This record gives sequence, C-alpha cells and structure tokens, in this order.
Amino acid sequence: MYRITKVLNHNSVIAVDDYAKEYLVMGKGIGFGKKISESFEVGEGSTVYSLQNTTDRGEAMDIVKHIDPMCLEISDAILSESEKNFGSVDRKILFSLADHLQFALQRMQQGEIIKNPLTSDIKVLFHMEYKTAMCALELVKEKMGLDLTDDEIGYLALHVHSAIEDEKVSQAMQTARMVRECISKIENRTGLTIEVTSLGYNRLMNHIRYMVVRMTTGEKLKLDMNDYMQVKFPETFAIAKEVCDAMASSLKVSYQEAEIGYLAMHIERVSDTEE
Repeated sequence: MYRITKVLNHNSVIAVDDYAKEYLVMGKGIGFGKKISESFEVGEGSTVYSLQNTTDRGEAMDIVKHIDPMCLEISDAILSESEKNFGSVDRKILFSLADHLQFALQRMQQGEIIKNPLTSDIKVLFHMEYKTAMCALELVKEKMGLDLTDDEIGYLALHVHSAIEDEKVSQAMQTARMVRECISKIENRTGLTIEVTSLGYNRLMNHIRYMVVRMTTGEKLKLDMNDYMQVKFPETFAIAKEVCDAMASSLKVSYQEAEIGYLAMHIERVSDTEE
C-alpha cells in the first residue's frame, strides 16, 4: 500500500510506503483525481521507482523535483520498449535518461542544433538499442511537439545500452569513440574508405569493440596469429600495431601482443572486400 505525497500529473505520482520510503509511481491514469495523503495499491502495468537511488546525475529525488513529468513518462516508455526487446533492464537509469531528455528538449526549443559525431557508429555498434530508442520519436512529437534528430536518438540509444548492460553511458560513448578513431586511423593508413553499412565495417567494428573490452578487463586471446600475419602481410601488421598502440595509450592500459595479429587479419579481410 502506498500513500500519495505529490501528484505530478495524470500518469505519475510521488508516494511513500508503510516505512516512509519515497517512490515515483508511474502508470496510466494513476494520478487522475488523486489527492495528497490518499492511499492506493499499485495496479498491473504501473512501475515503481525508488527515490533513494543515487545516479551519475545526482539524487533521484532531486532530479524528479525539477524534471518535467512528461520527460519521465517518455523515459518510462523507452524503458518499457527496452524490456520488450531485451528482457530485463535496469530501470534505475530512468532518472538520468529523463534528465538528459529534458536538457536536450530545452536546447531544441531554444533552436540549438544537437550534434553527435558518433551517430553513424552508434547505429551499427548498438543497432538494437538505436532501434529501441526510435520509439521516442513519436512520443516526443505527440507529447512535446518536437522532432528528435538522428543525433539525439543516438544519445538515447546509449542510455538504452546502459539499461541492458552493466556499463555507464560514458563508457558506451568511449567505446563508440574508440571504434571511430581506430577505423579512421585504418582508413588513413590504408587509403580505404570503409562503407559504414558494409559487412566488412560491421565485422571490423565489432572486433575493435571487443578489443576495447579485452584491453580494459585483461581478458586474453586464445588465438595468436602474429607470426603468420607479420610474415604474410607485414604492412597490414604494422598498421595493426599502430592502432593497438594508440588504443592502449588512449585507454591507459597495456595489451596482449596477440591482439596485433588478430586485428591485422580483420584489416586484411576488410581491405579485400572494400577494394
């Protein structure tokens, strides 16, 4: 049983339980006609968020105090869509997601152009997350009268990724940036222009993505192709070493030498398909 302390709008209220702990309760019509101190049961289809949580954007209670309830609703809908596509998600990110969304919408209302240089990479790297985040397009248009850009959907996709993986938005952004930097270096050194929508790009991108994970976690490769690749494709091997060195320097970590030959193989493969 919950008792209302504040009605945010028709679909969201702040309430306390029998132990005086505060929650954000969201559900269709849950706040309609409700009054402060009124008790209620949470029905099917409603979602309860603890306001005792601390997020990377501050205390949940503090965020709720200054967030437009409509942004909370849209964020809740994005997380519900995420559950449909991925199963269990970490709903605690509602607060940081809603805070980001409100900031983005305020900038849009002021005529500011939101740019995300990694949108193309995010679309490929986090394909299903991006597809899930696209549900916000219709919601924002309907409820706020604004048109979200592809760049902004890219940022929302990173929040969706954070909800399904034990990874902060900043970490997902770092991975996308690292992938972009590595592929740009490979393109510059080989003279290739790798088409973002190509299978070769997809394979190379995913390989680099997991290289980042291995470098940061210390996971070891079981396959060592260094001797073969260094003799068979010395130029490609040299490029791969440059990329691995640059990545390790950027991440401030060391790396297993076997990563060079494995990356060289992927570079050689994409070179054959793109030429």
